[in-house]
Amino acid sequence: MLKNLTTTAVGGPAQHLVDARTDQQLISALVSAAAEQSPVLLIAGGSNLIISDEGFPGTVIRIATKGINIEEVNDSQARLQVAAGENWDAVVAHSLHAGLSGLEALSGIPGSAGATPVQNVGAYGADVSQYLESVLVYDRHRGEQLTLSNADLSFAYRDSLIKRTSVAGSPRYVVLKVSFLLTYDQLSAPVRYAELARRLGVQVGERVAASAVRAMVLELRRGKGMVYDAADLDSHSTGSFFTNPIVERQVLETLPENAPNYPVDDPQKVKLSAAWLIDQAGFAKGYGLARTNGHLLAGGRAALSTKHTLAITNRGGASAADILKIARAVRAGVHEKFGITLVNEPLLIGLQLDQ
Repeated sequence: MLKNLTTTAVGGPAQHLVDARTDQQLISALVSAAAEQSPVLLIAGGSNLIISDEGFPGTVIRIATKGINIEEVNDSQARLQVAAGENWDAVVAHSLHAGLSGLEALSGIPGSAGATPVQNVGAYGADVSQYLESVLVYDRHRGEQLTLSNADLSFAYRDSLIKRTSVAGSPRYVVLKVSFLLTYDQLSAPVRYAELARRLGVQVGERVAASAVRAMVLELRRGKGMVYDAADLDSHSTGSFFTNPIVERQVLETLPENAPNYPVDDPQKVKLSAAWLIDQAGFAKGYGLARTNGHLLAGGRAALSTKHTLAITNRGGASAADILKIARAVRAGVHEKFGITLVNEPLLIGLQLDQ
C-alpha cells in the first residue's frame, strides 16, 4: 500500500512498484513504463504527496539512490553533489559537518534531496534556489540525460520549471543528482527570518554559528510538528498543506491592519501568511479532533495539527478523503472570510481539491 511510503500515511495500492537504487535502474524503469504506456509516479521521501485511496493505476518508482560527494572549487567554496534519493536533512547535516555554510536554515525539512528543486523548498528565510548550482536530470521526452542550471530552472516561490512541466505529479524532468555551491565557513548565512533571529538573540541579517542555526531551526520545527517523528501524530502530514498566497498589494486594504505580510520580488504584490488567514477564519489548531469544530467531517481521523494550523494530520486510520475534507473546509472558510483562495502545496495524486 502506498500509504506506507508517505509521511501522511494515506494512499491505496500501486499497480506496479519498482525500487530504483541506481540512476540506471531509475532510467530503465522510466523507459519500460513509457514502452508500456504506463502512467508514472515517483516517490522518495513521500513527504509531499497525498495519494488517492484507490491507489495509482500505473508504475510507482521508489527512488532510493544514494551518494554524497564534496568537490573543492577553490579555497572558499565547494560543490556538494547529492543523489536524488538521499534524505534531505542528512544532506544538510553532512554539509555542516564538512564545514560548509548555507543550508543550515533548511534543516529538518522532510523528504529527499531530489525533491528540493522541484518545489524550490524553503523555510526560515532560505530556499534551495539560493545555493543550487545545477541538477542532472533525465528528460523523458527526449530520452536523454542533461544538466539544468539554476537559471534554466526558472525558480519562483515554491515553483520551478520541473514542477511546471509535470503532469498530475509525473515530471518530464526526473532529477538524478543535485549540485549545490556552498562556502567553507563556520558562520551561517545571514539570518533572514525574524522569529529565528529573535530566538538566536541576533538582528535580522546578522550571522551566527551555522550549527546554532541548525539546532534552533530543528527546535522550532519540532515545536510546530514539522519534523517527522513516528511517535508524534502532529508530524504525520505533508508539512504545510497550503502555500502562503501572493496577492496584489491592494488586497491589504481589505484585511485587518495586523495581517502579516511580506515583500516579494514584484513591488505590486505581497505575500500573506496562510497560517494567519486560517486561524482568523476560525480554524484553530486541532480543528477536526473530537470535541472541536469539524469533528464530524472526518470523525477525528484527520485534523489540523495541534501545533500549527498549516498542517493537516493523520490522527490514525485517516483516508485521503478524510484529509481532503479538512482541506476543503479550511479553504472554503478562508475564501468566505477573506476572498482569498488557498493553493495546496503537496501534490494530489488521483485527487482534486475542487469538488
